[in-house]
This record gives sequence, structure tokens and C-alpha cells, in this order.
Amino acid sequence: MNRTVRPIDPGALRSALVGPWAQLDVVESTGSTNADLMAAAAEGAPDRTVLIAEHQEAGRGRLARTWISPPGAGVAVSVLLRPAGVPPSRFGWLPLLAGLAVLDTVRELTSLEAGLKWPNDLLLGAEQRKAAGILAEVADPGRPAVVVGIGINISASPPDQPGSTSFAAEGAPLDRETVLRSLLTHLAAREDTWRSARGDADAVKLRADYRAGCASLGSDVRVELPGGAALRGIAEDVDADGRLLLLDPAGLRRAVAAGDVVHLRPAG
Repeated sequence: MNRTVRPIDPGALRSALVGPWAQLDVVESTGSTNADLMAAAAEGAPDRTVLIAEHQEAGRGRLARTWISPPGAGVAVSVLLRPAGVPPSRFGWLPLLAGLAVLDTVRELTSLEAGLKWPNDLLLGAEQRKAAGILAEVADPGRPAVVVGIGINISASPPDQPGSTSFAAEGAPLDRETVLRSLLTHLAAREDTWRSARGDADAVKLRADYRAGCASLGSDVRVELPGGAALRGIAEDVDADGRLLLLDPAGLRRAVAAGDVVHLRPAG
């Protein structure tokens, strides 16, 4: 790890966050925090387990992309959630509410212009460049669970993410522990509210909040789908399950559950 970067203090984070979170660990280096928590879930790790890495060597993004951050340059954190009482059909909201928690963090700690690209990429600055990504994976099929991984560029962008940005590059240098405390506090609150409503995003105004924070809505977009196909159209809305509602050039509306969005024309 870069010696000029202050290491994350696990004790300080546990003091601040254990309560809303069941347990929290920080490791020096790992391949993927998501992969580690997926394995831990299969071994019976409890609901609301948190794993943070100082350096993640083989982070994963959507559509099998990588997310590799220089040591100490960003936040790499995964959480294990076992939302008892929520129908699995509503688990699709977990990556979206995680995106909202990231946006909550930006708004609490900075005055930067920020928004979300569906489903949950954080865009910063007037040029709307990506500064964070989220990957949610279903774990432990025997006991419904989801691992949500979040990568945020704090002082530098990953070398494998051309066109991305960081908080520092946008003029908002932040301490990683400050970001983690804010992020995990907002994420626990968002998830708890959603869970208490049995995953009903409208009952707790989650969909309304997401609409307000989503920079994709109203934009001309291309959606790259798993398997290599792509769709183009106007991103009109998100439905009750968090799917993107796309109006294609032929006037047909499609609901997209998974994919990577490219903004071809900003909203408005």
C-alpha cells in the first residue's frame, strides 16, 4: 500500500458503524471483496456483514468488466444483506438504493454536481464522468442473500476506467474513512426503510427519490445488454421493480432489467 496514504482504522469504523451493521472487517489486499463475501455467505455469515479492502486487485463490474483501483486511491467495500420478509422479486432495488446511498454521501460531504446513471453509476461534475460503480450479486441460494459491492474513486481514477473521474479531480478531496462512515450510514438507513416496507419502493418514496437523482431519465441512451446485444431509445422512467423503461425509435416501450447505459444525449 502507498505509505503516503493513511490506512483505514478498523476500530474507529467499528465504533461508528457496528450497531446498524453486524460486523465489519478491513483487509490489506484481496482479489474481490464481493467474491470474499459471496464465499462467506455460503458459510453462513450474518446479515449486514461488511468487508472493506485497502487494495482490491481483481474488482468486478457489470458485464464482466474490471474495477481495479490503485492502493489507497479509493473505497472498495462490500456488504452482505439477508433481507428477511422481502420477496426476492424485489431484490432488484438493492443496487439502486445503494446508488442512492452513494448520492446521499456526495450531497452530505460535498457541493459537487452529481447524479446517477441507471442503474447505479455515480456521475460527477458538469461533464458527468463516472466516479463510482456498484455490483450486486445473489449469494447463498439456500438462504436468500445479496452481496452489494461499491467502488468509489477518492483521490484517483482506476487506470482501466478511461474517462472516469474522482472526488479529488473534481475539487473535493475527501478522507476515505469519512466517506465510508457516511456511505455505510446512509446505506443502512436506506436498506432498513426499504426492508421494513417489504421491498415496496413506492411505499417509502424510494422510487421517487431515485427518479429525482437519476441523470439517465429523459436522455437518449444506448443500453448494452448481457450477451452483447444493445438497445437504443429514450430512458423514460423506472418501474416498480427498478427496471429501466425505454421508448425505442419505433415507439415501443421496453423494460430493461440489466445492462450498461451510455448517454447519447443529456436530458432536456
